[in-house]
Amino acid sequence: MSRKLVYSAVAVASLILAVAGLRSIAAPGGAEQNATSSGVEKEKKAMFKKLTPVLFVKEIEPVLPFWIDGLGFKKTGEVPEGNKLGFVMLEKDGVEVMYQSYASLDKDMPALAADARKGPTFLYVQVDSLESVKAAVKGAEVYMPERKTFYGSTEIGVKDPAGHFITFAEFAAAPQK
Repeated sequence: MSRKLVYSAVAVASLILAVAGLRSIAAPGGAEQNATSSGVEKEKKAMFKKLTPVLFVKEIEPVLPFWIDGLGFKKTGEVPEGNKLGFVMLEKDGVEVMYQSYASLDKDMPALAADARKGPTFLYVQVDSLESVKAAVKGAEVYMPERKTFYGSTEIGVKDPAGHFITFAEFAAAPQK
């Protein structure tokens, strides 16, 4: 994988996380809305509560040890698909990730099936301790060796067993004044 693609993926992921961190956005059409009867202008706001990625895979079972045994996530929900899992929700410390099998998607939303199969997902996950994450994902394929970035993080990138790219980043603590 080229550095340019990894940097682009990290930039897109950073932008998504920045947008998700916003508490509100202006309504379509800009901040100015029609005046209310009291003459005070108000803006409509959409409130964000959570952003949860759904990763599509051939089979869910091979990714579970990576998240549950390695990283300490808990299974908070699952939907069977025949004798396998069709969908699973995983959570730890308020961070959530979901997986859905291609077979489940084929039945649930067939119009999206071809798009979901086009390629892997890129996740950017901020962590408190990169050392503990490195120990937890030991043995996973590393696509980006540990590095320090110009924006203040130390990162490492690994693939989950289904081939999705996950960058873990630890930011240095802000200096005390």
